[in-house]
Amino acid sequence: MKPPGLRLAAMITIMFGLACVQSVRAQEDTAKLSFLVIRDYSGKPVRNASVVMHPVKKNGKQGRGGFELKTDADGKASFEGVPYGPLRVQVLADGFQTFGDDYDIERPAVEITIKMKRPSGQYSVYEDHSNDKDKDKDKKDEKKQPPPDPNAKPQ
Repeated sequence: MKPPGLRLAAMITIMFGLACVQSVRAQEDTAKLSFLVIRDYSGKPVRNASVVMHPVKKNGKQGRGGFELKTDADGKASFEGVPYGPLRVQVLADGFQTFGDDYDIERPAVEITIKMKRPSGQYSVYEDHSNDKDKDKDKKDEKKQPPPDPNAKPQ
């Protein structure tokens, strides 16, 4: 009969081996993401921008959970341990349009450069849009039709 200490040592060795294999496998299945957030028009960094990462399900919908980073003065942020697969990235910063895109993470190190745009003007129904192409087209169509006869009897 084998001593109980030897059996325990063998079990511990096997468990440790399995844990090491799982650890190596987990390291292979995760990536380090490095973000660089810059201005579209000048290439200068955007500081204190929020970089939000969400997992994406197989059906394309956003999964539960997520993680938020803030960029430093150089516009950089990084995160280690992102699982391989689809990832939705959103970037929000004061004075810029919100950025959003999906990425497929397949490598151990991924660098993503995001160019933030200035906000575009808002459309208002209260402003004069006489220069718009659609309005010009409608006006041309109105000119082609003769005006209704004011003396015509209602039908």
